[in-house]
Amino acid sequence: MTRRSDGTAGTPATVALTRAGIRFTAHPYEHDPRAAAYGLEAAQKLGIEPERVFKTLLANVDGALAVGIVPVSDQLDLKALATALGGKRAEMADPSLAERKTGYVVGGISPIGQKVALPTVLDESAILFETILVSGGRRGLDLELAPDDLLAATSGRYAPIARTR
Repeated sequence: MTRRSDGTAGTPATVALTRAGIRFTAHPYEHDPRAAAYGLEAAQKLGIEPERVFKTLLANVDGALAVGIVPVSDQLDLKALATALGGKRAEMADPSLAERKTGYVVGGISPIGQKVALPTVLDESAILFETILVSGGRRGLDLELAPDDLLAATSGRYAPIARTR
């Protein structure tokens, strides 16, 4: 694992962004293993509004894995994700499968630098912000970058895939 000048250990996500020449800011924080909601914990510990902190969720869309990225304050609308990818039906992926396919642990799954490139959809609300935060590839590390840069790094697209809780 590489060490960055900010003292954080490099992850596949930070390595991929650096290799692609995409600007980002690493935001490490002290993760509490008792935290019930990893994304909301990140927003609170970093002092950032939850609408700007996005969680990475894996779903099975018509038999194929896909990534949905939505604000931590919202839920993933599975039907909307399926529609965005030209599918009919979606269901949440089994957490152990998500970990195997991405190379990350649940609560630290980054949309960037996954072991297998998966179709990726970012909720369109991200365009309201100059920068958003996503998991950096481990619990206790978020990465801040421009939404368009996130899509460039993941070959993703925007779509309305979030549903208010």
